[in-house]
Amino acid sequence: MTGKELIFNTLADKPTNRLPWVPFAGIHAGKLCGYNATEVLKSADKLYESLMKVHEVYLPDGQPVVFDLQLEAEILGCDLMWADDSPPSVITHPLADNFTIPTQMPTENDGRIPIVLDVMRRMKASVGGSTALYGLITGPLTLAAHLRGSDLFMDTYLEEEKVRDLINYCSEVAKKMTDMYIEAGMDVIAVVDPVVSQISPDMFTQYLHAPLSDLFAYIKGKNTYSSLFVCGDATKNMDVMCHTQPDIISIDENIDMVAAKKITDAHHIVIGGNIPLTTVMLLGNQQDNVKFIVDFIESVDHKHLIISPGCDMPYDTPVENTVGIMDALRNPDSYKKMLENYTKKELDIEIVLPDYKHLSKPLIEVFTVDSASCAACGYLKLAATRLYDIFSDKIEVVEYKITEMENVARVKKLGVKNLPSIYVNGELYVSSIIPNHQEFVEYIKTLV
Repeated sequence: MTGKELIFNTLADKPTNRLPWVPFAGIHAGKLCGYNATEVLKSADKLYESLMKVHEVYLPDGQPVVFDLQLEAEILGCDLMWADDSPPSVITHPLADNFTIPTQMPTENDGRIPIVLDVMRRMKASVGGSTALYGLITGPLTLAAHLRGSDLFMDTYLEEEKVRDLINYCSEVAKKMTDMYIEAGMDVIAVVDPVVSQISPDMFTQYLHAPLSDLFAYIKGKNTYSSLFVCGDATKNMDVMCHTQPDIISIDENIDMVAAKKITDAHHIVIGGNIPLTTVMLLGNQQDNVKFIVDFIESVDHKHLIISPGCDMPYDTPVENTVGIMDALRNPDSYKKMLENYTKKELDIEIVLPDYKHLSKPLIEVFTVDSASCAACGYLKLAATRLYDIFSDKIEVVEYKITEMENVARVKKLGVKNLPSIYVNGELYVSSIIPNHQEFVEYIKTLV
């Protein structure tokens, strides 16, 4: 059974001989060939070479061609900040000062789309017969946030119709991207919408149920599989996401896979994920990664399940860690015996927390995976840094990214449960939800 057959059988509820494996190696693909993130996202030849290296080294059953949630935003007028070790981030929002719904639709000749389509066609010709290829598009809520900025979340209270119109427009953009990607040979269209984890179930139902349901029906109508990919703690939204009826829902480490799978199983939806990106894949050793997979696949029913990282793999993920995951998936019994006495080492980093009761000014701590590469994290951080516009040097805002071992230890010491989260003076303020700006301001006023 080829990897593609394995993925398709899983999605069609047919028998499989093992769990399917989809490494989300976006910018990390460039690392395998010595290219930085900017190079691999701007050059068709470098991207294709890198993806073929992923295919050679990680033996994927399914494989994304590009993981860049700024692709559409750039075409529609957002300026980007580029980096060597992460995807670009949106730094300007064209609708920030003029909330007028756009009409522009992306075409095959816009922005970096020609690069992506070229590589998709080359990958289809090279490995598409045996490997399921994923085309990733930016979800409507995340794209709307890119275009409007953080005001979008206040708009949900003040400009309901405009928000609905903007999200519907972004859904139409997604359909245009879907058409191009299917024509280029993609087997699965993944709608990647990390900001979904930052809203409530009621807001999801009000603004996203109809456009996402329509989008997934549109994808299925083209005889292509669909996926909803979220990052962050979307536990509260699992059921409402299922009601939009994608073929797959992919989740990250913030969500309990066993509990989430009970919900997706009830809706006859495949679930994917949720290997921890930083604490295991990036910062752990090979034994940690193998141990995680062996324990994980023992804890969950294998039906309707695809194994993958929780999101786009960090650029510097050690190759041996991902190879270990792949090997353990294919030979779990052997590795289980090999590691039966292995225990992951505890972090030996001494963290001294601030004296929260005697601070000279309010301290706002933002705990993220990485605001530069995670849209949900980026907009939660922005909710905190916007306070500088009002309070200036009367407050302090600090971000702790768990891509650094010291910050993993800090998260553990403070007892942070989910990412992203905002703590104020050592106390949890919000977790995995964008705070209401005015309420946040009023709260900080009580502390200044």
